[in-house]
Amino acid sequence: MIAPREVADWLRAHDNYLILTHRRPDGDTLGCAAALALLLRALGKTAWLLRNAEVTERYAPYVDALWAADDYAYDTVVSVDLAALSLFPDNAAPLKTRVDLAIDHHPSYEGFAAESCVCPERAACGEILYEVAAALGQLTPEVALPLYVAVSTDTGCFVYSNVTANTHRVAAALMETGIDVRGVNKALFRTKSQKRLALEGRLLREMEYFDGGRVVVVQVPRSLVRELALTENDMDDLAALGGLVEGQDCSVTMKEQENGDWKISVRTGPRVNATRVCEKFGGGGHKAASGCVITGMSGEEAKRAIVRACIEVGNA
Repeated sequence: MIAPREVADWLRAHDNYLILTHRRPDGDTLGCAAALALLLRALGKTAWLLRNAEVTERYAPYVDALWAADDYAYDTVVSVDLAALSLFPDNAAPLKTRVDLAIDHHPSYEGFAAESCVCPERAACGEILYEVAAALGQLTPEVALPLYVAVSTDTGCFVYSNVTANTHRVAAALMETGIDVRGVNKALFRTKSQKRLALEGRLLREMEYFDGGRVVVVQVPRSLVRELALTENDMDDLAALGGLVEGQDCSVTMKEQENGDWKISVRTGPRVNATRVCEKFGGGGHKAASGCVITGMSGEEAKRAIVRACIEVGNA
């Protein structure tokens, strides 16, 4: 295991980078990947991102100019915010045994890389990349902007329980480079499409409560996706919705996939360890925010299974 400052030295010693992001990419993995590519280029290195087909319109502007060509001849593979082999996109499957360096902040990181920099105490992987950029002398506005996207999105604009004093110090340092945080905050946290508002209204009416109201379940079946003509962009970050309910300390968001699987996001308070809940289904993440996929079950069966796991872990 190497520290962020050691990562800086490691990056100086290599070249021709290919940077990997995880399935269903969020702002943290994409912001970190973009920032890493840009700071490496500022060092005179060649760096590109492996194309991720699941990027939504929300985050596309930060990465669209950084995708590697299909025939790009890379030498060094780096993953960011990617904790498990199951989270490798399909086109990254051949690289599962080829990762030279993994930079991550998940306690459930599986140790698949030749070198690893993992800091579970960091609220976002972007906090780690900030330290790397600072050590390399590359904390420019171009690098700081995607890092702010990474840190702000993985902390719910600095309101999640994972936020620390260091998170705010990092955000302040990024802001001091002169980036347009107002524009980012409005676009990512204060603007919703009409379809998104219609979806939230529907889900708020239909969410279910278990364990005396402590467990809240939000379910998004494919039938609802078709009815409202939703895109992945419309459904981004739905996991935060259940957490708005007074009295709950465990919110579960279930999204049915096209193949019938159920993508599960679990957000919890101190009583329930979200990682232990999701590990029961082959997933993982953080103590307060984890995910998994439930296969081979109907929506009702998957709901019963995940609620039972939440109650069991909460009562353990």
